[in-house]
Amino acid sequence: MVPPSYDIGYGGLDHVIASGEDVNILVLDTEVYSNTGGQASKATPLGAIAQFAAQGKRIRKKDLGMIATTYGYVYVAQIAMGADHAQTLKAIREAEAWHGPSIIIAYAPCINHGLKAKGGMGKSQAEEKKAVECGYWHLWRYNPALAEEGKNPFSLDSKEPNWENFHDFLLGEVRYLSVKKAYPNEAEELFAEAQKMAQLRYKTYVRKTQENWED
Repeated sequence: MVPPSYDIGYGGLDHVIASGEDVNILVLDTEVYSNTGGQASKATPLGAIAQFAAQGKRIRKKDLGMIATTYGYVYVAQIAMGADHAQTLKAIREAEAWHGPSIIIAYAPCINHGLKAKGGMGKSQAEEKKAVECGYWHLWRYNPALAEEGKNPFSLDSKEPNWENFHDFLLGEVRYLSVKKAYPNEAEELFAEAQKMAQLRYKTYVRKTQENWED
């Protein structure tokens, strides 16, 4: 879950993947401390409201996946099953096949998000799809096996997002809508900054796909 992966237990996670052992790790990224009441985390995105971030978080989200790729020998993937079943299955299969540490980060809507869609948490899969389509969440894989073959190990599996839907996606969840209701003058600025950070992250991933790994 998020707390031991991004925050209080990150040192332990880092120790495990740094060991080089053949261990497979799945992180369910709920973006808050789901098991202790929905407190803000390093996984909480900019602009989202949570306990200890009542006016909306003002710092961008930690990119756990990209940090893990810096080891070079760790298989890393970001998935969202509701957005792409095939990509999810491919990432899991590649992670299991890799003889070394692997970490898969799965986007997981949480009750603390306050999904406004009819059906609530029963529409989690649909929410994941919307998150990827608007650029809120991105799908990618980093496979060290490709690097060993002189190929680019990074694959961006998300299509170019429809950024026009980003704002509406935020307002479809209470954790963002509450910010707009309580702080209308600051909300739009926060949401614009949140979209800017999402776009910056996407551009970073695009650049990774353009790296030349040939000898």
